[in-house]
Amino acid sequence: MPDLGKYATEVISAYGVSLVLLAVLLGLTLRRGRAARADLEQIESEAKQEVRKDG
Repeated sequence: MPDLGKYATEVISAYGVSLVLLAVLLGLTLRRGRAARADLEQIESEAKQEVRKDG
């Protein structure tokens, strides 16, 4: 790691904040993906029931 001098605290803090924000973004993306998948499965099952009902 390069010598950051008097800015070491700020630089390391910025890296830490960036990593935390990336982790939060990843978590929210995965959560939204699971919700979208569940919604899609619900819609597909309702559509299949409608097709069976209409015969």
